[in-house]
Amino acid sequence: MRPDNSTNHANLVFKSPCYGKTSLNGHKLPLVTDSWQRCIKAYGLDPAENHTPSVLDSLALKEHQEKAGALLNIARLEIENLFKSISSSGYAILLTNAEGIIISRLCDPTLDKDFRKAGLWLGADWSERNEGTNGIGTCIAERKAVTIHRNDHFRSCNTKLSCSASPILSPMGELLAVLDSSSANCRESRPSQSHIQALVRISASLIERSLFLTEYRNEYLLHFHSQHECVGLHNDAVLAISEAGKILSVNHNALELLGKLRRADLVGRSINEVLDTSPSTLELRTSKHIKNVWHIREVRSGKQFFATLSREEKPSRWSPPPVSPNPASSNPSVYHGPSLNAIAGEDPKMVHNIQCALRVIDKGIPVLLCGDTGTGKEAFAKAIHANGARKDQNFVAINCASIPESLIESELFGYSHGAFTGAKRQGMKGKIIQANGGTLFLDEIGDMPVHLQSRLLRVLEEKEVCPLGCEKSVAVDFNVISATHRDLNQLVIQEEFREDLYYRLNGLYLTLPNLRDRQDKERLIYQFFALEHNSGERVTLDKVALERLLDYPWPGNIRQLKNVLRVAIALCNDDVVRLADLPSQITDWSPEDEPLSEVETGSNILIEERHSAIGSEPTENANNMLESAEREALLMALASHCWNITDTAASLSISRATLYRKLKKYGLPPSKPK
Repeated sequence: MRPDNSTNHANLVFKSPCYGKTSLNGHKLPLVTDSWQRCIKAYGLDPAENHTPSVLDSLALKEHQEKAGALLNIARLEIENLFKSISSSGYAILLTNAEGIIISRLCDPTLDKDFRKAGLWLGADWSERNEGTNGIGTCIAERKAVTIHRNDHFRSCNTKLSCSASPILSPMGELLAVLDSSSANCRESRPSQSHIQALVRISASLIERSLFLTEYRNEYLLHFHSQHECVGLHNDAVLAISEAGKILSVNHNALELLGKLRRADLVGRSINEVLDTSPSTLELRTSKHIKNVWHIREVRSGKQFFATLSREEKPSRWSPPPVSPNPASSNPSVYHGPSLNAIAGEDPKMVHNIQCALRVIDKGIPVLLCGDTGTGKEAFAKAIHANGARKDQNFVAINCASIPESLIESELFGYSHGAFTGAKRQGMKGKIIQANGGTLFLDEIGDMPVHLQSRLLRVLEEKEVCPLGCEKSVAVDFNVISATHRDLNQLVIQEEFREDLYYRLNGLYLTLPNLRDRQDKERLIYQFFALEHNSGERVTLDKVALERLLDYPWPGNIRQLKNVLRVAIALCNDDVVRLADLPSQITDWSPEDEPLSEVETGSNILIEERHSAIGSEPTENANNMLESAEREALLMALASHCWNITDTAASLSISRATLYRKLKKYGLPPSKPK
């Protein structure tokens, strides 16, 4: 701060043409006015100062990201969806923590240089104290959604920006993060930003909801709303209730519907003090799986709501799930596999995917699944089908990449008698007609030949198909789920995929995480372990083998895991799978072989560029002191947890892979020295 110049500085700022900008109705925006006053009086900032963005080094950034690990996993999908909605307008999507540090960013690669020049990059500090009035910092200060447009920004170097930000609150109402959409060179008017702000607010609300439902998924979750059709949607009210009937937490919508200003007015109270229900009623409805909407009243006012109840039972940490045989079916294409909740496990991103899928089932909305090979896209598609009203009808899958191009047309659309040389005498029903009444799953849709894409689009639009050699079309009705490991948007740009078909298939876009990124790997290992061995055997998994399975990066994802467990169970002696029973690519692998993640690599590049631009490097002494302190901290943590890598990593809030890299960096052994 510069107290000696505060008076002159204040006069200069309040005479500035951008001070006290007006709103749409001509009145001053108090939010901007208040922020400018904080910048002057509390922070002593100068709007004309030649300012260099403050950016964390790669290690500090990584620590912030790891602290926000659960949030990043849950928010990633919504950030991607928001980016797809507005990226064509030149906006970047930013996620910061409660301190204003950018921990995640998505932007058009062609505009990356502009956003870096503006200081909108990973590790940058956009708190109000550092950058003055801006979308992120002012949102943190005000704890509400804001739009800071061009000259609203305090620093003159930021007046080309237009930023719309919305806070993300924890289940207990604490500020957790900020979701922001920014344009680096906005030439549009303020009214044009209202649409952007609305999209950001909705996305932030969806992230908050996912955080809440994930945090309390093992408790009673009472969803309610004054309108029947809104129950279960993103804007409904939710109470988390313990088995004893105590209210554990409430979301913002619940506070509004119940007329409460503070969570403290509700949290800790018995549910029967607030709504006319009881713990025994909640237990009865969940034990009998009653899912219908029922009427419920507020005790104080008598106001009526519509409500539903859900609760997910959490399996024991070390107990593999029981193996139950699939029921027989006269129709082999009817699916009887795991439910959506079983597939979701305990990974936040998968839980979010399931919540989204459950909302669109039976609504005629196409689903597009994206993910690397082996992430379980077909299993996910089958589970969606099994949870819908068409579950007793056919689930028909076709892999667009594995069928020869010359045969894919007849496989999809079928043909009549004599349609071509070599055709079956009785003709053949195509996959589309076989799926009539059920679900058609188009796997690897990105590999479908372009000339067939127009025919598929016509089928989807007109809901009828004309087999080869036929003059009469056949009416069809089915749900469509597509999957791909390719970037369809990029294929559209390269004119390898029809844009109109892309938008027809891209109703609900879900990304399935790689196995290495899932937070429930241990549960998955035990789940597949139980499914792979015969139910009559008592095969167990040695803990050393488990540790190696948890550490391994699994480039082949879930498919590779299942194959490894199948072979290990077949090879093991005395019904115990040990390290020696695992394949060599796993036993010979070392955590040191794992490359830096994309985020870590990008962060290092950013920091190197920043140091180069500023012309300064951390001093050698400072580096040595920091490294020595971190090494000592690692040793203390390892000693306190008896060199248990899993427990040590958890205590430090970092991943096991990160801990192994730090051990290698400081020359420390991965196990306790003898």
